[in-house]
Amino acid sequence: MKKLFLSLRQDALFKTVVKNSAYLFSGTTLSAGLNMLQGILTARLIGMYEVGVVAAVVTFASNVNRLLSFRMSEVVVKSFGEALVLQQTSQGSKEQSAAIIKGIGLTEAVTSILAYLLLVLLSPWAAVVFAKDASTVTWFIVYGLVLLANMVYETSTGVLQVTRRFDRVAAINLAQSLVTLSVIGWAFVFQKGRAEVLTAYLLGKSLAGVVITAFAFRQLNQVLYPGWWRISLREIPEWRKLAGFAINTNLHGTVNLLVRDSEPLFINALLSPTQGGYYNIAARLINLVLIPVDPLIAPTYTELIGTIARREWQATRRLLQRVSGLAAAWVLLAGGSLALIGWWLIPFLYSEQAAPAYPAFLILLIGYGFASVLPWDRPLLLAFGMASYPLWVMAGTGALKILLTLVLTPQWGYLCEAGLLSGFFIVSIGAIVWRGLTELKIRSAQSTSTSAAGES
Repeated sequence: MKKLFLSLRQDALFKTVVKNSAYLFSGTTLSAGLNMLQGILTARLIGMYEVGVVAAVVTFASNVNRLLSFRMSEVVVKSFGEALVLQQTSQGSKEQSAAIIKGIGLTEAVTSILAYLLLVLLSPWAAVVFAKDASTVTWFIVYGLVLLANMVYETSTGVLQVTRRFDRVAAINLAQSLVTLSVIGWAFVFQKGRAEVLTAYLLGKSLAGVVITAFAFRQLNQVLYPGWWRISLREIPEWRKLAGFAINTNLHGTVNLLVRDSEPLFINALLSPTQGGYYNIAARLINLVLIPVDPLIAPTYTELIGTIARREWQATRRLLQRVSGLAAAWVLLAGGSLALIGWWLIPFLYSEQAAPAYPAFLILLIGYGFASVLPWDRPLLLAFGMASYPLWVMAGTGALKILLTLVLTPQWGYLCEAGLLSGFFIVSIGAIVWRGLTELKIRSAQSTSTSAAGES
């Protein structure tokens, strides 16, 4: 144990990931606590049915955005991050880096505007199908304004990740949660309703979008030069490769949208907002298990880009092992604890009517626990430039999961849906991890052969 501890202390790469994750972890931990309190106050204020309606409005807006979004934070980390590395080695230029980030930002801004227009067009249908109430159409449209406030959120987040300003990302997320909780707290004290709860979420997310954009703009002025946005897009090197990567990330986001992120919408449409409310409470508890795991993903991806570009295969393998070890320790501790006391905790916090959320939590914990121990599954293949493989795996297993959802969930309810999602995680992530480790082994062997040939 002592030897392992000393080894971890001397591992500069792992220490960098942990340091950057710590910023996100501290912000995420506080935000998770605040979000849980938001959920408790909301459930006690408006009840399970209205919780399901609010979840439908918020999820629908988010998913319409993701339908057109290109997951630009990943595109920025991959393309802009590599451009900065080349810039430092004199193989690239600040002009090329500026053109790349400008092109990404403009693309996201255009898709955000299109997403809001699509949301407005679909809102009457969404109100009837997902909220089971045509009068909620106004709230679908009003809450959708968050898409415009977060017009370049993904691009801005990617910039802060590449420049390793994870502390600012954490601070912004915390500020968002504080604003949302403050408004929900006010609504709870004065016994308001659904409108005030949705306003709280709108204000919090809009603040996050505006502030993170301002921080990213300032950071770009420092790493590039003032006036970088005036650069011509013609300076973008290998734009076809960049576009192909962006399209792949968009398609992957679309798969996640349909398979993972639309669960509240499926349950509301096929069953009822009440069962959607149970699922929402279970998902909130799952977020507590993911607290330190999600912050590991972005810093790990950033470092994988560097180790793989430098062909440091042993360092890459060691990083994967240690990230998984750290994640597994937390999942066992947090997930196990919540599994033991959840039957009592949920009714105590959210009221007796929320008790049916407990079995859904246990089922989701299996799938999310598996995914959490391997948070580098897709980032590893992205760092290898193999964005297509995880896309096809997710699409294939996701299509089967959706088919089973339509056939089984109406009969067996929200617990069946939770089981289908856990199964999807285990099958798809297992296949992606196998392919990533196989590729790592192949490239490591090729480098060894090349080195041996050079010495001879």
